[in-house]
Amino acid sequence: MMRAVCLAGALVVALPPLFVTAARAEVVKLQAELKGSNEVPPNASSGSGKAEATFNTDTKVLTYTVTYTGLTGPALGAHFHGPGEAGKNAGIALPFKSAQSPIQGTATLTEAQATDLLAGKWYANIHTAANPGGELRGQLAK
Repeated sequence: MMRAVCLAGALVVALPPLFVTAARAEVVKLQAELKGSNEVPPNASSGSGKAEATFNTDTKVLTYTVTYTGLTGPALGAHFHGPGEAGKNAGIALPFKSAQSPIQGTATLTEAQATDLLAGKWYANIHTAANPGGELRGQLAK
């Protein structure tokens, strides 16, 4: 009987850290409004769009949808850039498999990418021939 009580007590002490670890994982929702005025430098595009994403902090999986309309011409490239705050340009952090709207995908991020994403240092960018540096841009934010 004493052995069973000791075993039960040991489980009570040992199990809470398992539950605490599981409780830390969360799914973070991110979004961005894509506009020409967000580009660096800004442009006068009448196009618009949005990016919506979820990020699982445990698995590091990013799931995203990017849509746009009203570009000056066909999209020639589209991707997430980072790390870069609003008002600053950055390199490609995650290329999209397609530039056609709607763009959908998933990716498993590195720890560094996850940190930058959650710090607001990633942005979606749509490129066209008229605006090769980017026609529409939107900073991902919680």
